[in-house]
This record gives sequence, C-alpha cells and structure tokens, in this order.
Amino acid sequence: MQFLRTSIAALLVLFLTCLINSAELGSSQSFELVIANGHIIDGTGSPWYSGDVGIRDGKIAAIGNLSQADRQRTIDARNMVVAPGFIDMLGQSELTILVDPRLPSKIYQGITTEITGEGDSPAPLNDAIVQADHLRYEHLKIAPDWRTLQQYFARLERQGMGINLACYVGATQVRRMVLGDADVQPSAFQLDQMKSLVRDAMHDGAVGLSSALEYAPAPYAKTDELIALASEASKFGGIYATHMRNESDAVLSAIDEALRIGNEAHIPVEIWHIKVAGKANWGRMPEVVDKINGARAQGMDITADTYAYTAWFNSLSAFIPSWAHDGGEAKLIERLKDPVVRARIRKDLLTPSQKWDNEWQEIPGPEAILIGVVQNPKLLPLQGKRLSEVAKIWNKDPMDSLFDLLIEDNAFTEVAVFGMSEPDVLLAVEQPWVSIDNDSSGTSPEGTLGQEHPHPRAYGTFPRIVRKYVREEKKITLEDAIRKFSSLPAQRMRFIDRGVLKLGMWADVVVFDPANVRDLATFDNPNQLSLGMEYVLVNGVPVIDQEKMTGALPGKVLRGTDYVP
Repeated sequence: MQFLRTSIAALLVLFLTCLINSAELGSSQSFELVIANGHIIDGTGSPWYSGDVGIRDGKIAAIGNLSQADRQRTIDARNMVVAPGFIDMLGQSELTILVDPRLPSKIYQGITTEITGEGDSPAPLNDAIVQADHLRYEHLKIAPDWRTLQQYFARLERQGMGINLACYVGATQVRRMVLGDADVQPSAFQLDQMKSLVRDAMHDGAVGLSSALEYAPAPYAKTDELIALASEASKFGGIYATHMRNESDAVLSAIDEALRIGNEAHIPVEIWHIKVAGKANWGRMPEVVDKINGARAQGMDITADTYAYTAWFNSLSAFIPSWAHDGGEAKLIERLKDPVVRARIRKDLLTPSQKWDNEWQEIPGPEAILIGVVQNPKLLPLQGKRLSEVAKIWNKDPMDSLFDLLIEDNAFTEVAVFGMSEPDVLLAVEQPWVSIDNDSSGTSPEGTLGQEHPHPRAYGTFPRIVRKYVREEKKITLEDAIRKFSSLPAQRMRFIDRGVLKLGMWADVVVFDPANVRDLATFDNPNQLSLGMEYVLVNGVPVIDQEKMTGALPGKVLRGTDYVP
C-alpha cells in the first residue's frame, strides 16, 4: 500500500511539473517573435508537423503551442511552410557582398547562408595579385584594402551583410601568392610557404581548402601539390571542395583524383556543381553516381552539390587551353594576337582530347555560348547575345569572334554555356548526398550589379527546384528538397547550430507557401527576383518581411572549427 501511495505521489509530482512547464511554455516565456500556426518542415527530411516557433536573442527558444506566450510580434504562418533558411554550397559573393551587402538575389530565394571561395578566395592577397586582377576590382568599384582572410572578414563585419557567409581558402590563391600565374612547379621551400598560407587561413576561419582545376593557373598544380595543401586543411578540421580538373570526357578520372586527394590527405571531399559536360557524354551521370556510391560504400567521405540547370557559367577564357594562359591574362592576350600561336590554339580547340577540358568540343556550336558579363563598356550591347550572333555582327568566323572578344575585353568576359542534358541533371538532384549551390555571386536588378547579364541561377536556383522538381514534376518531395537546402549542407559544413529547426539553433528561418514559390529569371531576362518567400529571417531578424526586403544586415561570418580569435 505504501508503494502504491508513493507511486501515486510521484505521478502527481510529474503531472504538476508538466503542467507548470506547459504553463511556462505557453504564458510565462517571452519572445521577440513567434511564428505561429505553421507547417514546420524541420530540415531533417521528416514530414511536416504543426507548431509555433518562438525566437529570442536570434535563436530558436521554443517550439510548440505558444498561443499564450508573450511576444513582441507574431507572424501568422497559417497554411504556410516554416523551414530552416537555405544554405548555398557555392555562392561566389565574396566581392559583390561588398557592393550590395543585402544580396537581394540570394534572400529572395530563401538563402540565409553562403559558402564561397572557389579556388580563387578573397584572401590571402598581395599587391601582385591585386594588380593582375585590377579589372575585376575596378568593374565592381571595390578597393581591396585587406590582405588576410581575417582582415577580409573584419571588413564584412564592419559593413554588415544580409546573409551569413563562410569561405574556403583557395589552392589557386596560395599558388598565386608564391608562384604567380606561371606554369611552374613549387620547390620544397615554396610548397612550405604555400602550406603556411593554408594554415594561416584556417586559423583565420577558413572552412577548408578549395580548388578550381579548370581555370589557369590552377591546372598547373599536380595532384601531389593539392594533397600537401589539403593535408594542412585536414589538420584543422577542414573540407576539400573542388571544381574538378575535368567534367566531360575524363570526368571519372577527375573523380579518381579527388578521391585520391581525400584519401591521402585524410579529408572529406565535396564535388562542386557535379555534372557530365558535352553532348558526347550525355547519359553518363549513372557512371558518375555509381563511382561515388562505390567510394562511399568503401568508407570515403565524398558528397556533391548541383545548381540543376543544363548550362554552366564561367569565363570565356576557359575555352582556351591552359598552356596559353601561362604567365597570366596579359600573356594570353599577346598569344591571341600572334597569328602563329592563334593558329595553334585553334587547332587545339578543334582536336578532341582528354588531357584538358575542351569546352569547344562539348557544345553543338557557337549558338550554345551566351555572352553574359563584359567589362569593356563598348561591348555592353553584346550581353545577352549568342556567340553565333556576335560572329554575324562582326562578320567573322565564330572562333575568331571568341578570340577577338577576349582581346577586346581583356579576357574578362563571362558566358553561359549550354552543354548538359536534363536527365543527367535530374539524376544528380535525386541523389541523397547531393545538396544545392547557386554557383553565382549575389546580385541585384539595380545599380552596378544590375548592368550585368548573369546566369538565371543567380536569381532562381532554389525556387526553381521547388517549382520544377517538387511541384510540377514531383521528382522529389518538398521535405527532401528542404533537407538538401538546409540540414545536408549544414552537416557537411559542420555548422552544428544551423540547418535544422530545433531548440537552441540560430533562427535562420524561411516562411513560404510552396504553391506560390517560383523563379522568374530566364537566360534572356535573368535580372528578376524570385517570388514566394513571405518571410526570411537571418539570425532572428527579418531580411524579407511580407515579401519585401527590409534592408537589415544581420548576417554573421561563419568561421571554421579551428578559428583562432
């Protein structure tokens, strides 16, 4: 009998405790903001559930029935989805965030965090690189007054920014710091200098080492050099992210190289914007998927991301073989002006090869090259035109038009290149280990940035996936899409306090009606903001409020695990 009375008393205490806690949750807690009545998709891939989200001090302070709780403001999310903010796995905004720190093209997609630094990171920096890249800075009207990653981050924090941002240290960047733009191999002493720069950047907060092996001078780096640099990043908890050496005929060999770097440097591998390029390779994505699945089955930590369009976007100079870039862009232009060397370049473009990523061989013709961004004001009328149209305007052979455009624009021109198949793109999107990237810098329809003609992915990637692959084609579920947008990349980047809606996490939150989310940007008219994001919160502060940009700059620099303040 005594045992029964004790048990009943214990149950009463537990019941009263639950009532008190429930009362506290419902009434005595106070929040800056409560998102009420939403369908919560928490980012894990689990089905939605009903609930309210209470936010205090920039973090999620409660999830449940908060109808009786005090709050400064309520957002009624009835019939809408409440989800974690989206993470752009390759964003390219390291300079444009200094032009328009609100980054409208990003936040209207629901992006609250970006990772950047594709081979060429914003730092380390020296006077020689600043001079070599002066057109890039002048085009955006930026004074590069930093030299280290820490100094760059400090500039971001002083000015404020609309989203969170993390950055890799680029293997190309440290190579240029020590070796310049020449096709040379480092001595043991020079390699030690490069490794030291990687260590310094990791201490400054870099999230890992990156490579972009298609773009000179990156192709001059041998695999052993990359292993040495990745090994340094590995010591500090970093990731190795790569635009692989080849994404077309030799794509499987390029994956083998990435796997070797990961294995020998003991570092996780992220393949950026995974693809199989070139009409001759259409239908080979199953081979790529099988190779990565096989590596994962053997214990290799390798994942990938995609922007899910059939055209990529890069420098027009990427059409030129790497040997012609030796010494930098000024040398490249000299070679293009030399009839003998120009003829050799033409011959290389017309000759299929697995030794380099020959984009000319990957396209059906010059109509597959869309002129995007130019620096020379005289060339602005060509933005948005195909190379085939430029050739007609100039009354020249298309390849000569390509060469002369590089000369006239000081090798600055950026282009969209149509060279992938939709079934391959879809298969990549469907893989459980593939997250999403924009592979485009944040931009705006207004001001300096609005004068460019970017790839539509700059404005539309994430909404397009919701519209196309979730709503219209039903290829993936909304829950899985949001997992690819949030918890999957957060897990990959080791952002332990972001990417999922749960107690104690930073309140990067999006609120939207999935029936209304859609992209408007097209290849002909790219400078159009996406629609459907009712609210976007970064660290608890609305940057989109009732579908309107607030101008708030609550973003934070997200530093790697070995950051030393």
